[in-house]
Amino acid sequence: MTDLKRPDAAARPRGGGSRRPRVRGPRRGVPVPLLVPGLLAMAFLLVPLFALLVRAPWSSLPSQLTSPEVWQALKLSLISATAATAVALVLGVPLAWLLARTEFPGRGLVRALVTLPLVLPPVVGGVALLLALGRNGIIGKSLDAWFGITLPFTTAGVVVAEAFVAMPFLVISVEGTLRAADPRFEEAATTLGASRFTAFRRVTLPLIAPGIAAGAVLAWARALGEFGATITFAGNFPGRTQTMPLAVYLALQNDPEAAIALSLILLAVSIAVLAGLRDRWMTGA
Repeated sequence: MTDLKRPDAAARPRGGGSRRPRVRGPRRGVPVPLLVPGLLAMAFLLVPLFALLVRAPWSSLPSQLTSPEVWQALKLSLISATAATAVALVLGVPLAWLLARTEFPGRGLVRALVTLPLVLPPVVGGVALLLALGRNGIIGKSLDAWFGITLPFTTAGVVVAEAFVAMPFLVISVEGTLRAADPRFEEAATTLGASRFTAFRRVTLPLIAPGIAAGAVLAWARALGEFGATITFAGNFPGRTQTMPLAVYLALQNDPEAAIALSLILLAVSIAVLAGLRDRWMTGA
């Protein structure tokens, strides 16, 4: 019996090979039920920023940005955000390592509590800091009585408030990087005689350096934009605790053009942070 009489003869190519089924590509059309909400969401997010640029007092912007009050608030914001990021690095990286590399009872609960400031209203965080570190707080009372240290309504209080809300961003970023890193490198270093801390310092830190850098940038940006916990725990005193977000809030009541100018500075900083993290957090076509 020849191939002409076989049922599958017509489906078999002459060269004896197998024919691959033709795969159709995805359709290029966009469903209207997805297109319309997507465009509305884009407009909802971008129109307010566009309005900020349109209504900006570009003619008086140089004089607004060079005023002593603006530079005072900007200087304090940069210093306090940098100090808060340093605190987050010193305390947050070891905490991330503990959460990623060690097993202990209640680790899931600890992780949830550590990330709680991400969803906690900042004002509530400020109240919690007052109850803990205030002059009559459970810890602040001892700090005041034994060492004469008072944190509320001081520049140090601004750093504490910003570190409280910014550290979870660093911890999450570093913990995710540690979980993605191969722990066998640390184990190999310990088998060669290195201590756990030496293995962490010489092996683990270089491996997770990009994650630490990304987390530090996110923490710095979050600390720079902190408002609720700062005004609740540290107050709003020009030159001492008035950061850029607090200056925007105060200027909005008396000088809207100054508030827009300050907002443009924070917008530029946010865009710079996103541009710096683009290769890590975003993918482009």
